[in-house]
Amino acid sequence: MKIIIIGCGRVGAGLAKSLSLKGVDVAVIDKDPRAFEALGKTFKGSTHVGIGFDEYVLKEAGIMQAEGLAAVTASDEANLVAARLAKTVFKLPRVAARVYEPQKAKIYRRLGIQTVSPVTLGIERLASTLSNAMLNVERRIGAGQVALVDADVLPVMEGKTAGSISIPGEIQVTAITRNGRTFLTDSETVLKPGDLVHLLVTSGSGDRVAHLFGKHEGGLR
Repeated sequence: MKIIIIGCGRVGAGLAKSLSLKGVDVAVIDKDPRAFEALGKTFKGSTHVGIGFDEYVLKEAGIMQAEGLAAVTASDEANLVAARLAKTVFKLPRVAARVYEPQKAKIYRRLGIQTVSPVTLGIERLASTLSNAMLNVERRIGAGQVALVDADVLPVMEGKTAGSISIPGEIQVTAITRNGRTFLTDSETVLKPGDLVHLLVTSGSGDRVAHLFGKHEGGLR
């Protein structure tokens, strides 16, 4: 697998090193050659100096053989132009862009480009943590219509099954972490106090999740 990363700041360098350690062929593009120092001496991928939406630079980095691209520079505009180019011109199946402005992120999701907005993710995670300590939104999926939520099982829920707290089309229990071990569930899996339940929840169903887990206020809106 080959992945191209545009931007070698903290996020880009960290992502490049993480993927490289997993055996992925990584090419990193940045306009500042000094930025590549953050990759360290153990990085096994390639580095390319240039603008991330320059077709010549992208081809030099191997975009014709790539399966994915992540644009994570400090500029929303540069990230979105590069991501759009990778998606529409080079037809890459996996394209993601870091976007600081939430409204821009929504627009580009509609165009089929996966976006990550640190501002939105930070707000959602902090709001969830402060308003409801038992329910944590780990991440949003797709355009945000589905959330992966972690919930603590209280003593009053002992004996309930995963199926009893699942609601078709709204809430689905996917796994449980118990005593440090995570496993997949089925409808007959019995919950135990101290379990951490991992659920997929549709947008607008946060209040129902909160009610099921003994919290009657502050859903996951």
